[in-house]
Amino acid sequence: MAEENTVFIGKKPIMNYVLAVVTQFNSGSDEVIIKARGKTIGRAVDVAEITRHRFIPDAKVKDIQISTEQLTSEDGHTANVSSIEIFLTR
Repeated sequence: MAEENTVFIGKKPIMNYVLAVVTQFNSGSDEVIIKARGKTIGRAVDVAEITRHRFIPDAKVKDIQISTEQLTSEDGHTANVSSIEIFLTR
């Protein structure tokens, strides 16, 4: 899947990400992937739900993939971080 229709969730306000998803759909994408890790997973779910209920009612959740990524910090410690990918289609 191409990276241009992927929205990475971070610490910005939720509506910034909702706008990014809506913009992707309006520019012709049939599918948008919302990706998040760790503490931003709840925010990713909020973005998907706000997009579906308020802005693009015909958008559907095609798939949700969850996984665990191992991240290594600068001092050599490894940490497991949960991640989610939400696939929205219309």
